[in-house]
Amino acid sequence: MSALPLLTEVLAQTPGTPTGPEFGKASPLGLIIVLVLLAGTFLLIRSMNRHIRGLPATFEPEHPEPDQDADDGTEHGIARTEPDPDGKRREGSG
Repeated sequence: MSALPLLTEVLAQTPGTPTGPEFGKASPLGLIIVLVLLAGTFLLIRSMNRHIRGLPATFEPEHPEPDQDADDGTEHGIARTEPDPDGKRREGSG
């Protein structure tokens, strides 16, 4: 007899169903933990809703002109170089 059928037979056996005076009873500590978790969840959701109400309806800038550089994809601090009519390269802003 090989070990595999013996092993599956031993593992497939279900232990006796737990019975007794303490089976199925939860401790009061479990109830307290569940209530604390529910209260914490309620407070977190309420706080999140307050923060969301404070956000503007849209994040569009009121005056987009000052942000035009950022919208065009330019990076600040990088100087563009343009050829001079003399053939030399010079730094320019646009």
